[in-house]
Amino acid sequence: MHHPKTRARRGTRALGLLAAAGLLAVATGSTVDLDARPVHRTTVPSAIVPVAPPPPPAARLLILDSLIGRSGKLRALFVSHSKPAFAVSALEQLFGDSAASTPGVYTVSDSGVDGTFALITLLPFSAKQHGRIGEYRVGYWPYERRTPRTPAYADPDGFIEVTPDNQDTPVSEHFELRDFLTHDQQDVWPKYLVLDPRLVDKLELVIEDLNAHGVPVRHMTVMSGFRTPQYNIRGVGEGGRARDSRHQYGDAADVFVDDDGDGRMDDLNHDGRIDWRDARVIRSAVDRVESEHPELVGGVGLYRATAAHGPFAHVDARGNRARWGMG
Repeated sequence: MHHPKTRARRGTRALGLLAAAGLLAVATGSTVDLDARPVHRTTVPSAIVPVAPPPPPAARLLILDSLIGRSGKLRALFVSHSKPAFAVSALEQLFGDSAASTPGVYTVSDSGVDGTFALITLLPFSAKQHGRIGEYRVGYWPYERRTPRTPAYADPDGFIEVTPDNQDTPVSEHFELRDFLTHDQQDVWPKYLVLDPRLVDKLELVIEDLNAHGVPVRHMTVMSGFRTPQYNIRGVGEGGRARDSRHQYGDAADVFVDDDGDGRMDDLNHDGRIDWRDARVIRSAVDRVESEHPELVGGVGLYRATAAHGPFAHVDARGNRARWGMG
């Protein structure tokens, strides 16, 4: 089983990483000496990135939140069309005018920082034709051919193109792109992923909360992250997956804590058993995170063990509160 490497970087070290990316420079109005490299592309020489006068403090905080999240542990920013503008500007300055429109993972680093930050340009949703992107089968979103019931169910903006070379790209301190891939079409590359950074940020905050409440977490397994509609539809039915499952929108994950590496939930409540009550410990952490960060509100569901898997918790950032499963 793959275990992402833990990268313990917080506070000023995280800000140093952003300065290396030239992104904090955009936020603060400073000038940064960069060593910028796209993943598996020709190395771009070091450059001095000039920036405009600094934006007001509120705007700087908004930019920082979009970069490193409320947790301070995000390590990737997804760029779609011309949004966010400061990231488009950084991509163009570091990697050329075409970088903001060419799907790929572009990483930046600094000799003074042990780590990287990724700018990930999305493939537009319109690239999906007849339910496929190239050889990769995707299917059709629940409201793709009709008006969605709410904006939360609108079609995704685009897709992350995941290759064997970039699948290990960190998206946060504890998670990598590969953790959220749909579990099918194993031999088809590239694969395509929808991932909402709010979900990743929320999972990092849950890990932080568990640690703070006496539940040490080094590794949280994503049992199921993004599901393409063609994959999700296989399990739709009574007692199964929802036709409009949030997993299709990249803001939901089924997770469990697995520090001992046995592929199953750990005994989080220390009662000597592994069951749904351990998933309830995760739900309690989500409740506390949502109370402190209402902008990340979403759903939590608890699931019992079966012959195929151990107990787990569904966590999402759908935008409204939902709870289901055992009491």
